[in-house]
Amino acid sequence: MEISGLFTALLFGALIGGLGRLVVPGRQHVSLLATIAVGIVAALLGTAAATVLGVADTPGIDWIELALQVGLAGAGVTILANRAKPKLPH
Repeated sequence: MEISGLFTALLFGALIGGLGRLVVPGRQHVSLLATIAVGIVAALLGTAAATVLGVADTPGIDWIELALQVGLAGAGVTILANRAKPKLPH
């Protein structure tokens, strides 16, 4: 992977992770680095799912692929936020 590809992956991961955080209601206690990592993984998994479904290479913007990526990022942020939530005694 070239350095420009790495920067693109980080930027796109941050964008997808940020959008994933926006679709999850409430406040999440997840670091920026974890959000970027979730975004990168969600972008890769969303692209793979869109390829399997046959909607990855459409003319124009791939809205279905983007929706899959953001949905997966939202799920990943939710999972991380729930793991990081402090357990209070009842």
